Amino acid sequence: MTAVQEPSEIEPEIDTAGRLSSGRPEQIRKTRWGRFVVSSKHFFSTQPLGVVSAVVIIILLVAAIFAPILATQDPSELGRRSQLDPPSSEHFFGTDELGRDVFSRVLYGARISLIVATFTVLVSTTLGTMLGAVSGYFEGKVDMVLQRIVDAVMSIPVLILALFIVALLGSSVRNVVIALAVIYTPRFSRIARGEMLRVKHADYVSAAEALGSKPWRVIRKHGIPNIVAPIIILASLTFGQAIVAEAALSFLGVGAPITEPSWGQMLSRGREYTRVAWWVVVFPGGVLSLAVLAFNLLGDSLRDHLDPKLVR
Repeated sequence: MTAVQEPSEIEPEIDTAGRLSSGRPEQIRKTRWGRFVVSSKHFFSTQPLGVVSAVVIIILLVAAIFAPILATQDPSELGRRSQLDPPSSEHFFGTDELGRDVFSRVLYGARISLIVATFTVLVSTTLGTMLGAVSGYFEGKVDMVLQRIVDAVMSIPVLILALFIVALLGSSVRNVVIALAVIYTPRFSRIARGEMLRVKHADYVSAAEALGSKPWRVIRKHGIPNIVAPIIILASLTFGQAIVAEAALSFLGVGAPITEPSWGQMLSRGREYTRVAWWVVVFPGGVLSLAVLAFNLLGDSLRDHLDPKLVR
């Protein structure tokens, strides 16, 4: 007599759109890759601002990665005879009050800002998406407890909470990342929860549950893949916000260590010399503004591209 298999053992694969899969991963991967190529071509043809923003972001990433090669001077080298020198062929962005090359410090400052923003977004996206997906899928007491914690964190002003965490843990790049991750995780949780509440009642999720899929499998295979679009949009916008938050903390003296060049520190120290040496503020402030604008425009373009409800 043949043993009866459990439903979970005979469960056919259901893709993220709710269709039964043919069981051939190679074909599925080709289809997804084809969709990605088509989507990318459509993005390039319909979102020129998004493309320009992406190019600016890539340039900033390259400048940060290759800062030791691109920098014309040591960012920490003091120059007693070249204090507050204006921009020249030797110092492209001039020098600061201690004779340090502003151009080199801006390049190394991009490293600090992008490292903080990248790890902040990675941590907050991962934690927030998982918490929101679990909260939205299980609802009930689980949802109530998790969302009350989210409400408590979001009720505290961002800068005050960041200052409190950094002051408690100490001034360092790692602690700035921790502080900003605590701040931004609830935002991702809210978005993920709302999307999971919608996805939970979809036909393909009901089919997976009827075939014996366990809750964690449903969340991983069918829930998270279908809520990733708004998460990507929020992540791109959070990049710019994290850069501004890191600069604000460094401006107040509780961000990156003083020994590390940071855009916020450069603005803080250079504000005293604005009238006699405009370049010590204009160049780091300009690059900071450009980076934030690029990430915000990219986020808006991704929203227009990924949201099917918007009319193009």
